[in-house]
Amino acid sequence: MEQMPTVLRIGPYRFFFYAGDGNEPVHIHIERDDKIAKFWLDPIRLQSSGGFSRVEIGQIQKIINEHHLQLAEAWHGYFGN
Repeated sequence: MEQMPTVLRIGPYRFFFYAGDGNEPVHIHIERDDKIAKFWLDPIRLQSSGGFSRVEIGQIQKIINEHHLQLAEAWHGYFGN
């Protein structure tokens, strides 16, 4: 199974990326139960909502805004770019 480094856990959400994601623009995956969304981080925008409601996507985006630097630093620290 591909490695999935967890960057952040807040409430029911796990923020992570896949070890093979380094060739894509900086982004983060968000998981809760059987739902997975993906946000680009530069600039912050939704790439796929993965079954989350609009309200929940708004809550997730707020968390990403608040932790943007930490998420981007984790990406660059892991992939080195």
